[in-house]
Amino acid sequence: MSNDALHMHAEPVSPWIVDTTLRDGEQAPGVVFGADEKRMIAGMLAETGVDELEIGYPAISPEEQNVISEIVSMRLPVRLTCWSRAKQEDIISASRCGTDGIHISFPLSELYLSLMGKDYGWVRNQLEMLIPEAKKYFSFVSAGAQDATRTHGSTLETFVRDAADCGADRVRIADTVGIATPLSLMQQIQHLKASVAVPLEFHAHNDLGMATANAFSAIEAGCDAVSVSVTGLGERAGNASLEELVVALKLSGRYRTSIKTELLQSLCETVAHASNRSIQDQKPVIGNAVFQHESGIHCNALLKNPLSYQPFLPGDIGKEKYELVIGKHSGSASIQHVLSTKGITIDREQAGIMLSDVRHAADRKKCGLSAAELVTIYRQCFVNPQDTCKR
Repeated sequence: MSNDALHMHAEPVSPWIVDTTLRDGEQAPGVVFGADEKRMIAGMLAETGVDELEIGYPAISPEEQNVISEIVSMRLPVRLTCWSRAKQEDIISASRCGTDGIHISFPLSELYLSLMGKDYGWVRNQLEMLIPEAKKYFSFVSAGAQDATRTHGSTLETFVRDAADCGADRVRIADTVGIATPLSLMQQIQHLKASVAVPLEFHAHNDLGMATANAFSAIEAGCDAVSVSVTGLGERAGNASLEELVVALKLSGRYRTSIKTELLQSLCETVAHASNRSIQDQKPVIGNAVFQHESGIHCNALLKNPLSYQPFLPGDIGKEKYELVIGKHSGSASIQHVLSTKGITIDREQAGIMLSDVRHAADRKKCGLSAAELVTIYRQCFVNPQDTCKR
């Protein structure tokens, strides 16, 4: 039986969603979340239904430890973890915060180890020392393979097995510089899943624009968890996007998550404001352009069935409605619809008469026309006819 046939009959899988907006997201250059903003974002993420929050890096400062402790005191219904380098002092700093878990990141690629003057023997020794140490303070310990996608396959497999043997509850495969591609990543995850029993997490970066695709592919290959951030916020080109991945999982029909997608728009807007990073119009899922339509063929179909040229409805993510934009590529149906919102009813023939003026106006303006501008053209054509209307 093919994989597609198996998917059709299998019960939906529930991948574990780890959000790292408050840790990796805040590591985006120039981004600083205030304490109040961190608490608010953590609360919104929990309300949205994320399974686990990586809420900070305690070794940065006592102030960071205080904010993490404050979020812990909120008693959110999610697993809370913090991030640590492969250093005992980082683990001690983290232990003061009260999170359920900790993620310990280990440099693994030949490049990263050479930069530190270390070898894999050092990594193994750190695993043997630090994971049992972390187990004294945390109920959940994750070990991270930093730069895993530039690490030799046999070294990565050895690391995963050694981390599990030392007591790690999960191992993170980090595409630290975002070079993975979906097919190669799936092959890598499938090989690791066949070789080791410990749960795996994939952590994507978006340097080549494939972070969300890679996160989805990792799940397809059997990865147990993925880490994401709201709007994809993160270092350089960012991380896999929470909202993109969740909607993709939902639309596939093969996966079930606890995410309340109708809260995504508000969550994304909150993070964008706190990070002082605007949401681009063409940002998948949440950008303004996602539900804007101008093409006459598209608009005509949308008025009959809103799913004809949209993969999901605006309300699914908390937006109000889609928008028909009047412009160079508009057709009669769009003109009729927009005028009807202003209380003006015209037939298709009349709308066709207006098309030439609409297109000339859009050409001059080099963008779409407002409803008020469309009404002006209507009046020029039918109320106070002028030579500008091509009858």
